[in-house]
Amino acid sequence: MNLIIDVGNTYLKLAVFVNNELMEKFVCDKEGFIESLSEVSDRFPKVEHCIVSSVGGFTDAQLSALKKKHSVFVLTHQAKFPFKNEYATPSTLGVDRIALVSAAAVQFPDKNVLVIDAGSCITYDFLTEANSYLGGAIAPGIQMRYKAMHTFTANLPLLETKKPLNLIGDSTNNSMHVGVVQGVINEVDGFIEKYIENFGNLTVILTGGDAHFLRDSIKNDIFATSNFLLEGLNHILEINKD
Repeated sequence: MNLIIDVGNTYLKLAVFVNNELMEKFVCDKEGFIESLSEVSDRFPKVEHCIVSSVGGFTDAQLSALKKKHSVFVLTHQAKFPFKNEYATPSTLGVDRIALVSAAAVQFPDKNVLVIDAGSCITYDFLTEANSYLGGAIAPGIQMRYKAMHTFTANLPLLETKKPLNLIGDSTNNSMHVGVVQGVINEVDGFIEKYIENFGNLTVILTGGDAHFLRDSIKNDIFATSNFLLEGLNHILEINKD
């Protein structure tokens, strides 16, 4: 029984896996971690191994509390992965991207896979059918685009995400929604088409917090899944237990 901890920029996710099956997922803010960890321990006392993947900061106190309960593996670029890493600067590769590519390698062997993670940033990660990770792209996420327009201009408001009803915005707010949301959709479809043009057959995975908001607007065939990163972390833990 494995405990997976994904530390993001705002929230933490704790997930329990048994034989590669996700049993339950918990989401909390950073202040609620200890309480959530206690809940996991109470409900799943047989959890032994744990992996921590952090892009948003994990305190020494939180790590110490975790080590009192479980055998803990902290993910870095030096871990064993189920793919060949050909990234030019592996020490700078985010652990979240490593986890996503690991899930692609295990679940879609012998295929060209493009993993698109629509979160704070939108990341594009490409794994070849020969199981080589080549890299990808990083772009601003939906909320970041709204915040940037508000922060770096004098008069544009800070808006909540909203799917535009028309291609042409008939007000400032509607124009911003078109620019952000339709811009992201065009970007995603454009990347997919470029990869198909260069590599032929392509399996596309869409994940991350904005995946379900975007999935019905993407014209290319995709698999939308919310737990792909957690599944990848579980695969990494399995091959690093020794």
